[in-house]
Amino acid sequence: MTDEIRRGLAGVVVDETAISKVNPETNSLLYRGYPVQELAETQPFEAVAHLLWHGELPTGDELAALRAEERRHRPLAPDVKAIVDLTSLGAHPMDEVRTAVSALGADDLAGTGTVLDASGSHDDNLARSVRLFAALPAIVAYGQRRRRGLGPVHPRDDLDYAANFLWMTFGEEADPVVVSAFERSMILYAEHSFNASTFTARVVASTLSDLYSAVTAAIGALKGPLHGGANEAVMHVLREIGTPDEVGPWLDRALAEKRRIMGFGHRVYKNGDSRVPTMKHALVALAEHVGRPDVLALSDALEREFVARKGIHPNLDYPSGPAYDLMGFDTATFTPLFAAARVTGWTAHILEQQAANALIRPLSAYVGPDERHVPGSAGG
Repeated sequence: MTDEIRRGLAGVVVDETAISKVNPETNSLLYRGYPVQELAETQPFEAVAHLLWHGELPTGDELAALRAEERRHRPLAPDVKAIVDLTSLGAHPMDEVRTAVSALGADDLAGTGTVLDASGSHDDNLARSVRLFAALPAIVAYGQRRRRGLGPVHPRDDLDYAANFLWMTFGEEADPVVVSAFERSMILYAEHSFNASTFTARVVASTLSDLYSAVTAAIGALKGPLHGGANEAVMHVLREIGTPDEVGPWLDRALAEKRRIMGFGHRVYKNGDSRVPTMKHALVALAEHVGRPDVLALSDALEREFVARKGIHPNLDYPSGPAYDLMGFDTATFTPLFAAARVTGWTAHILEQQAANALIRPLSAYVGPDERHVPGSAGG
C-alpha cells in the first residue's frame, strides 16, 4: 500500500497554533479568538500586533510602551538605505524588501557568536519582532519614493503607526478616511494561520536559524503571485478591462483562454472571505472621499459577473488592490505593504514555533529510477 500524497499539503494538519483560525460556524477569521473584523473596526494596528505576539490585547500602559518602542526604531538606518540604493530600480520592490530585511538582520546579529547564539531567546526575538514591525514602513515607503526619484521622509513621532507610514510614503499628512482604510487593511493582512509564507517562516525557524532569516524566507514566499502578489494582479486586470461595459467580453475571452483570474477564491474559505466586507467598506469610503465612483463601478461589475458565472467569491486581495491604488500607492508596492502587515503574524509564529520546537522535515515519495550503477564502476 502506497502512502497518500497530499500535494501542497492540502488538508494536512502539521502542528498546533494558538494564533489564528477560521471559525467554520461563523466563517470568521479569529486572531487569538477575536474576529478580525471586530479588531479592524475598534483597534489600532499596534494593539493587534501586541495581541498576536502576547495572546491578549494590551492595557493602556502596554500599548503606550509598544508605541514608544516602535517609534524608536522607525528611522531608515543609513546602512540599510545604502543597501536598498544598490538594488536595481528595475527589480521588483519585494526584492528590495527582502534584501533590506536581510541587511537589518546582519547588522542586528553582528557579534552574537555562533549560529546557535543568533537564534536568540524568546525575549530576544520579541524585541527583534518589534524592530522589524517598526522598520518595514520606512523600507517600503522609501522604496516607492526612490522609484519616483524622491528621497526618504523622516518619520514623525506625533503620528501613530498607520498615519506615519502614509506620511513617510507621500510626504504629507493623510486624511483620516485614508488612514482608517489603510490601518484596516494592515490588520486584515496581519495573520492567516499556516499560509505559504508563514509555514516557510516556521520551517526556517524550526532549524533554529535566526528570526531575520525566517522572515527573509517568508518574504520570498509572499512574492509569488499565488500568494502575496495577487493584489497587484487585481489592479492589472481592472486596468486591462477598463470600463464596466467591457467586463462581459473580457471575461468571455479570459475564461476561453483558461486564464487564472486573481482576487477570487481561497483555499480556506469556501463561502467567501470573511475579511472582504470590512475591506470593501473601506474601499467604498475611499472612492467617495476621492470622487472615484468609476473604480467601484468597475470592481462591482467584475465581481457580479464572475460570481454569477463561476460561483467563486472575492478574497481580500480583490478590494485591497483598488483601495491601495486610490490611496496613491504604486501597484508594485502592494505586496510590500502586505509584507509590512504580515510581519506581525510571521514573527508571532516564529515565537510559537521556537517555544515548542520540532524540526520540520517531511518525507517524500520517490518516483525516480530504481538503483542503478555507472558503467565501469565497482557496482557496474
